[in-house]
Amino acid sequence: MKTILIMRHGEATPMQADDASRNLTSVGQQQAEKMGLWLQATHAPSALLVSPYIRAQQTAAGVKKHNAFLFEETCADIVPEGNPQIAGDYLETLIAMHPECDTWLVVAHMPIVSYLVDQLSTGNMPIFNTGAVAVISYDENNQRSQYLSIHAPSNVEV
Repeated sequence: MKTILIMRHGEATPMQADDASRNLTSVGQQQAEKMGLWLQATHAPSALLVSPYIRAQQTAAGVKKHNAFLFEETCADIVPEGNPQIAGDYLETLIAMHPECDTWLVVAHMPIVSYLVDQLSTGNMPIFNTGAVAVISYDENNQRSQYLSIHAPSNVEV
């Protein structure tokens, strides 16, 4: 069994013409670091797949302050308008290619984070607050997933 963690980036600056260049606010940076500590204590992710957008990269950097990854990749398939089926298939392929990684963290955006949870565990489409992490159990032998829970910075203890 593997664990897949789907995380929405921390709070970002307001919408602008170049969505990909939006930065985290100071609150967003705090959310990323808090969730990084929580992940270290609860799930210890060993692999990271992150959107190329600045706010997702900054969120991943906050998480990386408290977690060491065996595998890291920036993935253009997990942007806000990305196709969740393609992203899910790619994630499952990476999991098969990297058996040494038991816990996968995906850092991306709304709405793809919700759609990706549903793609992996049909019928589950949680609403993600900024910085929230959905936890999914993944049976790589049968390619079956089970949505377990979602955790936001406002309701985790570190």
